[in-house]
Amino acid sequence: MLTGVLTPYAVPGAMRRQGRIYLGEGMIRSELIQMISDENPHLFRRDVERIVNTVFEEVIDAMARGDRVELRGFGAFSVKQRDSRVGRNPRTGEAVEVEEKHVPFFKTGKLLRDRLNGDA
Repeated sequence: MLTGVLTPYAVPGAMRRQGRIYLGEGMIRSELIQMISDENPHLFRRDVERIVNTVFEEVIDAMARGDRVELRGFGAFSVKQRDSRVGRNPRTGEAVEVEEKHVPFFKTGKLLRDRLNGDA
């Protein structure tokens, strides 16, 4: 992800979302639902929306339980634990206790990595 002085107009295909510049086209959930609906005219849009939302909810629920979710070729979602530590307040420089927390982690699959690098 590129951030900084670039504008979305400086790089062909770049776009700006939430103050950051992304290369290529972005996609949000509603666009994914619309794309799947368009490619499968035999399915109602509301059914596609229900399917997409169910898949996302199952991934979220599995990760909330601490399970790993693997989608072959795409990647694996897991949860990593960050230990508590002493951090610094950037404004004042004083030491602050940062509590332990769990963060989502995504590791790309080989097929996705190869496609991103033009190998597939």
